[in-house]
Amino acid sequence: MKATETKDPTLEASFATQPLREALQNNLSSLGYDVMTPIQIQSLPPMLNGQDVIAKAKTGSGKTAAFGLSLLNILNAEYFEVQALVLCPTRELAEQVSQALRRLARLMPNIKVLNLSGGTPMRPQTDSLRHGAHIIVGTPGRVQKHLDKGSLSLDRLLTLVLDEADRMLDMGFMDAIKEIVRVCPRKRQTLLFSATYPDEIKKLSRAFMQNPKEVSVDTEQDEIAIAQRFYEVVPPLNKFSILKSILFHHKPSSTLIFCNTKQQTAQLANQLNKEGFSAVALNGDMEQAERDLAVIRFANQSCSIMVATDVAARGLDIKELPAVINYELAFEHDVHIHRVGRTGRAGHKGLAFSLTTSADGMRLAAIEEGIGHALSFGDVKELSHQDKEAFLPEMVTLCLDAGRKDKIRPGDILGALIKDAGLPMQAVGKIDIADFDSYVAIQNNFADKAFKYLQSGKLKARRVNVKKLR
Repeated sequence: MKATETKDPTLEASFATQPLREALQNNLSSLGYDVMTPIQIQSLPPMLNGQDVIAKAKTGSGKTAAFGLSLLNILNAEYFEVQALVLCPTRELAEQVSQALRRLARLMPNIKVLNLSGGTPMRPQTDSLRHGAHIIVGTPGRVQKHLDKGSLSLDRLLTLVLDEADRMLDMGFMDAIKEIVRVCPRKRQTLLFSATYPDEIKKLSRAFMQNPKEVSVDTEQDEIAIAQRFYEVVPPLNKFSILKSILFHHKPSSTLIFCNTKQQTAQLANQLNKEGFSAVALNGDMEQAERDLAVIRFANQSCSIMVATDVAARGLDIKELPAVINYELAFEHDVHIHRVGRTGRAGHKGLAFSLTTSADGMRLAAIEEGIGHALSFGDVKELSHQDKEAFLPEMVTLCLDAGRKDKIRPGDILGALIKDAGLPMQAVGKIDIADFDSYVAIQNNFADKAFKYLQSGKLKARRVNVKKLR
């Protein structure tokens, strides 16, 4: 009797099984990307086949690499016109997507990815567009402005991507999206990614897409990796006290706290800072430069707590986030699931806490119905109160006044700090390069040494100004 052959599931989920051009396959191997994530397994084959796709997937699921590989696979580098457009709800997400696409395309020569987002002047973007671009990533409002002005043409567009489509609709971008789609070629591929799938998304897909294939990732496994607890606050004025008890008890290295209003994020961040914690707010009322710095500090772990609204946090992509706290419950079950799903990723355990009051009965019932089992309530008395000393982040962010426009790369900064300043490799954390500035996270006990060297030393044969971000 012939033995039955068993297929290796790792091989079936390998990028090597996909019809990707050689440069992309080689780059994936060099980056250590061998096995596809669930959303990539489901969405990449139909996208590479040229189909329109609707994918229900949250931030951190690998969706950016999925649509990025698809649009890069058909890109003609010799043809210097816009061949792909990725629309995002926020500038932060657009910048992260831009960086991810550049990383995926690094073995494809001369691919130009341009970010057209609000919060920055139009003129530098217009000047860059004069020299052409292969891929545009941007927010709907700013992309529409460039189309109206005539500085952007989509006549040769091959792929349109709507990333975080539900949040773009929540932020009132529907009209802008309609205008952008109206000037896109009718013969194109349209890819829509959304964390939730409300009726508005269904209407959007019917209007803009051709027989789209729908894919969705089961979140059951994610929920298993997340320990979720609800705490009832009586009276409601005790909410801040219970929040502190949770932080003191668990001491998460990074915590994302959700509020429902912009004003509440600022007030809560101020309260936490007064208590000795390291916290920043993130909301739509902040200046773009403030928002950028807040995201950088939180992502590189030089700030322990971020207090954000749902819309502002949508652009965040923090790979390892130990804890999420709902200071105020979300109004919709899908939004609650999306908040909680930001922790417990990539095989890591996550903590999710929600503070509730007597007014939250309907929201709690909706969450319980959505997850299909009873909610787990914690006892505030079980939270340890032994160590009430606020804990500070392990990293400090240094800002240098030289960036991408000065041909600065992460390797230049890393080399200067390790080879010249004598810092150990593990003392240097995340490095972010912006157009005119660079940011590097340094362990606390090496921060002064790095600061003094950068003040007196040189970076690529030029002196730079450096400051510590607080």
